Parts: sequence; C-alpha cells; structure tokens
Amino acid sequence: MLRSVARLQPHLARWAAAPPPRCSSSTATAERRKFYEEVSVSQGEGGAFEINLDRRKLKTPGGKLFTAPNEALAVAVATEWDAQRDTLKFYTMHLTTLCNTAIDNPTQRDKQQVITAALKYLETDTVCYRVNDPAALVDLQTNEWDPVLRWVENRYNVVIGSSSNILGPEIPGATMDTFRQHLNSYNFWSLTGLEYVITQLKSVVLALGMIDRHLTVEEAVLLSRLEEEYQLRARTAAGALFVQLSSESSTVKRKLLQD
Repeated sequence: MLRSVARLQPHLARWAAAPPPRCSSSTATAERRKFYEEVSVSQGEGGAFEINLDRRKLKTPGGKLFTAPNEALAVAVATEWDAQRDTLKFYTMHLTTLCNTAIDNPTQRDKQQVITAALKYLETDTVCYRVNDPAALVDLQTNEWDPVLRWVENRYNVVIGSSSNILGPEIPGATMDTFRQHLNSYNFWSLTGLEYVITQLKSVVLALGMIDRHLTVEEAVLLSRLEEEYQLRARTAAGALFVQLSSESSTVKRKLLQD
C-alpha cells in the first residue's frame, strides 16, 4: 500500500548516486542539485518500507533497493531529504548514510565481525586512559569519568578499570564476554548504529551510557572531549594572559596589580 508521507512529514526526497558511504568518522562532502519534488513511503514485499522519489524508488549507492525495517526509520530518513533545499547536502544525511551502510555492507562483514570491531575500542577506551599530571586535569578526569565508568561496571556487572599506563587497563576476559553477549542481542542494523556511535566517541563506555539513556548526547560528547576541552581552555587562558602581560599600557599593568 502506498502511503503519502504528507501525513507524517511533508515532501520527502531521494538518495542520488554517490560513493558508498561508510560508517566512520570521515565526513562526506558531495553535493548535488535537488532533482525531486514529492516523496512517499510504501510498504513492499516482506514488510520492509521503501521510499519513492516522485515515481522512482530510492536506491542505495550500491544499486540496491533502499528499504527500512520499519516505518519509523523510513520516515526519519525521508525527513532528512525533506530538509534539503536547492542543493542536496549528503553529509547532513546521517541516518541515510547508516541505512546505506547496513544495506550495502561495503566491507562485507557479518554480525560477529562488527561486534569484534566495536569491542576493540574498549581496549583503548577514552575514559580508561588517564594522565598523571597536571593535577587539575587528573581531578577533572576522576570527577567526570569515574561516575560513568562505575555506572557501566555496575549496570553490566563487569570490571573495566582505568590506567595511566600507555598500554591502558587490562580488560578481563569475562568483561569482554559479557559485552560480546550484550552486543549480540542487537540486530545487524542496530549494531551498525552502535559501532558508529562508538567510533565517534572513541568509547564503548560512553556509547553504552548514552544508548542506555544514562547520558544525554551532549553529555557523552563533552565527556569524550574532556582532555581536549581542558587543553583548549588552558591555551586560551594563556593567550589572553600573554596579551595582558605583554601590553605596554600602564593601565593594564595597574589593573593586574589591583587584581
């Protein structure tokens, strides 16, 4: 049955030919002039949902029929196309990219290979690598990272730990087995998205904390950039202080002495 998406999201659109997108941290830069007017969602054989661009069916970059496993995802993808104006900005269509990755599977990996790749990040997890100094950064990592690390350990009844050693903490085999079993409960599509989140955050701990709704997206991103943000603040403050100290203005000198 053909269902107009006007009831759900007005005017949706279509995926054009482009290099097969990968679920990675790189950002596509391809753009193309918009070539469609109306889009609708229909349920095809087998119950999967298809996206129709004007009167043509959406295809993946690999040439396969674009199908979503449920209507909610199909509408969400269609909404990305609705947001496009005169020019199609493919690098803004993250859900479309993830769907194409799941359908085309450009690296031809099976479910267990995706799980193995995702869990490799646990061995180099962002929140598990700690510094010895400066003291302010040590305290910041302890105060901000330890709570979420403890939460994940308690949530999954595992031991992860942290270390300032360049090799990172030694993750127990039982912990890896527990996480492998948990990830195995996801279907291939969901695993595609979870691996994508893990690669963006460089952290299994933060990804699971966010997926389990213990962290918001904003919190997870900020925690993943904790050390970078600290260094940015330190450099910015040093630069501002340098401007003041190197100034010839007696007013500035007096102001510093007064402060």
